[in-house]
Amino acid sequence: MPIRPRRPTVLLAALALGLAAGGAAPPSQAQSQAQRITPNFKDADITQVIEAVAAATGKNIIVDPRVRAQVTMLSSTPMTPDAFYEAFQALLQVHGFVAVPSGKTVKIIPDANSRTLPGNDLPDRVSATSDELVTQVVSVRNVSAVQLVAILRPLMPQNAHLAAYPSSNMLVLSDRANNVSRMVRIIRRIDQESDADIEVVPMQNASAAEVVRTMSALNPAQVQGAEGGVAPLRAVADERSNSILLAGDKTQRLRARTLIAYLDTPLANGGDTRVRYLRYADAEKIAAKLKEQLSAGAAGGAAGASGGPTTIWAEPETNALVITAPAKTMNSLMAIVDKLDIRRAQVIVEAIIVEVSADKAAELGVNWVLDGTQNGNVVGGFIEPVGGVSIVDLARAVDDPTTLTAAPRGTTIGIGRLKDTGINFAAVVRALRGDSSTNIIATPSIVTMDNQEAEIKVAQEVPFVTGQYTNNSGGGTPLAPFQTIQRQEVGTILKVTPQINEGDSVMLKIEQESSSIAASSSGAVDLVTNKRTISTNVLIEDGGTVVLGGLIQDSQTGGEQRVPFLGRIPVIGEAFRTRSAKKTKTNLMVFIQPRILRDGLDATIETNQKYNYIRDQQRRLGPQREVLPLLPGEQRAELPPLPEAGAAPRNAPPPAPAPAEPKP
Repeated sequence: MPIRPRRPTVLLAALALGLAAGGAAPPSQAQSQAQRITPNFKDADITQVIEAVAAATGKNIIVDPRVRAQVTMLSSTPMTPDAFYEAFQALLQVHGFVAVPSGKTVKIIPDANSRTLPGNDLPDRVSATSDELVTQVVSVRNVSAVQLVAILRPLMPQNAHLAAYPSSNMLVLSDRANNVSRMVRIIRRIDQESDADIEVVPMQNASAAEVVRTMSALNPAQVQGAEGGVAPLRAVADERSNSILLAGDKTQRLRARTLIAYLDTPLANGGDTRVRYLRYADAEKIAAKLKEQLSAGAAGGAAGASGGPTTIWAEPETNALVITAPAKTMNSLMAIVDKLDIRRAQVIVEAIIVEVSADKAAELGVNWVLDGTQNGNVVGGFIEPVGGVSIVDLARAVDDPTTLTAAPRGTTIGIGRLKDTGINFAAVVRALRGDSSTNIIATPSIVTMDNQEAEIKVAQEVPFVTGQYTNNSGGGTPLAPFQTIQRQEVGTILKVTPQINEGDSVMLKIEQESSSIAASSSGAVDLVTNKRTISTNVLIEDGGTVVLGGLIQDSQTGGEQRVPFLGRIPVIGEAFRTRSAKKTKTNLMVFIQPRILRDGLDATIETNQKYNYIRDQQRRLGPQREVLPLLPGEQRAELPPLPEAGAAPRNAPPPAPAPAEPKP
């Protein structure tokens, strides 16, 4: 059978004095003082506790329908009705409800809706132990009420209300009385009058701006205010009077003055002279620029050049600057050197020159000659060189082979009769076909610093005859024959000036030349060179590739030598003509690819890649194998492997042994 839950009981001593037969009547003051209540609720419905509170205190209570909970309220000692009501308010707070008085009625509602209903507004005194809902306005005198909101908000419950009124610098709090009392005590502790003031500290030896910069680097939190708060100390440099303005707490100002007095001391040695060793810049160039800066400042009446004599000179052997100047001018010059003496980024530029060409040529012709040596017969024939060789050359070579300097190219078929008597004749048919192709890829690369021109040449110096003298035609003393020769570079030449822009783009000023000696120089008095040049400015992203330009050429030529009229006769006309045809196709493209090397790591990675590539090419050749080696025991030269990061360099002395540990 189901078990009936036990009804909660409450022991109310003398409770019957305040209860009428038909309902509950409010007890008098004497009755309230005489009543003693010992609550004993275990897992009871909260409405039963509310009924007991209403009966004990005589309050009219309205319960929100959303107020539902099983509660436990136990006490081992009797309590008065007022104490019982305060315990009831604590019980409501534990379960997320609140009792809001409204005239003679008390409303029991969820805690989330408490801020929208009026409670005990602006009481004369806020209880430090009560759980009633109160609203209090606190006036703040020395600090900002808006800034206090960010500090106090984490200390209050989620359903509590905290807001600032900036116009009158007041805070509005709405929460339970005990927490509002705690917040008011915290606000009073924070709202203290400060002895902040402003002090002016003149500098005697040091620069005010330099001292403030040193103080900021030492403790930024003391010089710069935190977000949303008030800075405990502020230090500002007045360059005109070379003074420091301090604003903040008296203790903080005292600390700052102590530090400033220590920094504002004359140099221990050297007076106003400093030696600045440069790490990246050229001391001689920087010294010249600084002198120009001082001269321009003196001419324009600038303050940077006043305060005393200034001398600057460079020591090239140690790459150092020696500067003698007053403190203010010295700081200005050092600031300029700091900006100039920086590590400049480097750029590796790779050019890709690709040339693909194909040449086709063909020649076909018939040569014949008829020689009548008796009775005055007429000589006839058709003679036209095919492939540079004619039938006359071939006939002469039959009698004297030395007249033929080179063997005829192509196919030659001939017939004839060469006798001392009778009619001699000869006929040849020559056919010649030539095909050639070229595939050239050149990738010159060069590394240079930002805004620094660099040039790489991979070329040969080819001699060209520019003049000659064979003999003295006059009547004077004869001179020895001579020739004048000029050498010209033939190969690949790359000249580039990179400029790194903001971001990852590079602007390149490029002059590219690729030249070679032509294979055929027919009709020329000397060698013929093929020359291709590009001069342009381009903008490329870091690591990108762009085409600089190129040439696509397709040419076709043809020729025919024939006897008029006879050469056009079908079939028979082939004996009276020679033909030639030539087709050339050239594809030339030039590409460029820059990569920025911003630090030593990027430069090391790029160097290692190139180094290992060349080393792999050497190793692919393999060992030199000979049956009878001419130099036994000799090995092919090969690059050594790169040392690992952190390894000691070659030929480095061995590390010193560690000291022995003392024996106990």
